[in-house]
This record gives sequence, structure tokens and C-alpha cells, in this order.
Amino acid sequence: MIREYKDADRDSIMKLWLNTNIQSHSFISEEYWRSHYDMVKEMLPKAELYVYEDDTSGTVEGFIGLTGDYIAGIFVRADVQSKGIGKQLLDHAKMRKTGLSLKVYRRNERAVRFYLREQFVVDSESIDEDTNEKEFVMKWDSSGICHTQDMP
Repeated sequence: MIREYKDADRDSIMKLWLNTNIQSHSFISEEYWRSHYDMVKEMLPKAELYVYEDDTSGTVEGFIGLTGDYIAGIFVRADVQSKGIGKQLLDHAKMRKTGLSLKVYRRNERAVRFYLREQFVVDSESIDEDTNEKEFVMKWDSSGICHTQDMP
């Protein structure tokens, strides 16, 4: 079930945020994510958050964070990835927005493939100054007409 974020979700969401980032971004030091933990925790309530909760156990298995039309991230617990939770969270956001954008590290190939499969297009490429990693800016719009450069 997808529902709006509640303050009581903060600890489980932060644990999920940290663990997923460390697991998905082995090319970035674990310390980088740990050093941003408090800042992200403070910013959480300012974002538009939707939580995927297991109907039976009530466990938070994933969440999506939005700032306007920008997807700050989709996070799904490692043991339940590839079961459609990320797609459900993304579809939930797509129903509420006419366009979405995000940044994804180029080396996070699994995420790049996911967004391409979900009709996002690569709009541009840049370097994340904090990590020195290449990242794509990807966009989606409800009309299905996103103009972009060729995939690098």
C-alpha cells in the first residue's frame, strides 16, 4: 500500500535511505552517505514523501521523495527490490505530476535502466561536484514527448 509519509516513519525511512545508498553506490564511499545522514533527516519533512508499506506486516519497504517535480530519490529495501515496488512508487508520482525530473549517477546502471524503461529520457550529463561522479539528468512528461540528446 502506498500512503503519505508520517513523522513516525522517519527512523525507518532514514535507515532505508542510508542502506540503499550504500548498496546501490559502491563507487562512492560509505562515509559520504553517513556524513549526509543528519542533513537528509532534517530535510525529509520538507519534501513530498510517499511510503510503500507492506499490507500484512506494516513494514516500510520503500519510499519516494519529491521536491516539486523533482524526484529526490526512490528507495526500496534490498530484499524486496525487483518486485514492482519502485514502479508503483514512480507511477504514484506520475499520477500527481505532468512532468518529472531527476539526477542519477551514470554508474548506477540498474537505476538508469529502470528510468529508461519507465519512459524517462536522458536530458543532459554533468559531474556531481560532491562526488566527482558523472550523472544524468533524466526527464519524463505525461505527453510522452521528451526531447533529448542521444544517450551518451
